[in-house]
Amino acid sequence: MRAMVYHGPGQKAWEEVPDPRIIDDADAIVRVDAVTICGTDLHILKGDVPAVTDGRILGHEAVGTVVEVGAGVRRLRPGDRVLVSCISACGTCRYCREGHYGQCLSGGGWILGHKVNGTQADYVRVPFADNSAYPVPGGVPDEEILMLADILPTSYEVGVLNGNVRPGDVVAIVGAGPIGLPAITGARLFSPGHVVAVDLADTRLEAAQEFGADITVNNSREDPLAVISKLTGGLGADVTIEAVGVPATFELAVKLARPGGRIANIGVHGAPATLHLEEQWIRNITITTGLVDAYSTPTLMQLVASRQVDARKFITHHFSLGDFTEAYDVFNRAADTGALKVVLTR
Repeated sequence: MRAMVYHGPGQKAWEEVPDPRIIDDADAIVRVDAVTICGTDLHILKGDVPAVTDGRILGHEAVGTVVEVGAGVRRLRPGDRVLVSCISACGTCRYCREGHYGQCLSGGGWILGHKVNGTQADYVRVPFADNSAYPVPGGVPDEEILMLADILPTSYEVGVLNGNVRPGDVVAIVGAGPIGLPAITGARLFSPGHVVAVDLADTRLEAAQEFGADITVNNSREDPLAVISKLTGGLGADVTIEAVGVPATFELAVKLARPGGRIANIGVHGAPATLHLEEQWIRNITITTGLVDAYSTPTLMQLVASRQVDARKFITHHFSLGDFTEAYDVFNRAADTGALKVVLTR
């Protein structure tokens, strides 16, 4: 089969590799019908995720068709159409029993495209398949369900729920890309007073307005601290969500929060960020971090299936499955191309 293979920082190739096979009784082999590229894949290619080694097949998001299952798989059968989640879960360890599937102790968590071969390929082996692949409801296109593999549950759980967004809150989202935009979508489910999107690109701020931000700030031209201060009578935002993963955006998210505010970091950071405790120790702030657990996937799938969440809006570019090189180029140059999520299909 063909797959997108990582060969060290800055090096990747769409090349011939062996087909995956069942290794454990809980495995399933899935034919990839739709797949996408994540910002985390770009972090990997920058060398920010050293656990990813030469020869690893990239990718952790897919919709596909089950072609084979291990002897221990009970919920899936060949021919089933499934969402392959970015999180694999054994279902029995301490963390899985608590619903913290991202911290699975038995070889799960974020492993696809990280510690085991991933989804940017013709076929993928899905470990712990009963707990890590979700049957797709009829009538919903593959590309819409694909948005539930990572960006929607990640933004919802690690941003909106960790940030404890409440009715009437002023929510500031730093970064209006493929993670910040679904964070806007998720925040709007809780009737905030205002959603403020901060970004450097006008195209992304225009998208943020379409997704429900009522105030946008281009911080290359405006001071977001002044905008938030004016909006809140000098207090600051009730909730800030960091959705980029660079030091400057994390530090800005902290500054934008009011005393007693909540700061939810979603971004994947490849470099140290400074937390100015000499300024913040007195302000009663709460900072949360986290890897998505994907416990919200069934709920979000219902919202997408019922059109209460429009997943189509996240998709800006379409490619065939063999066009990964072009798709990566377009996604990597998002400021120029306007790319949010790129989808590759058979």
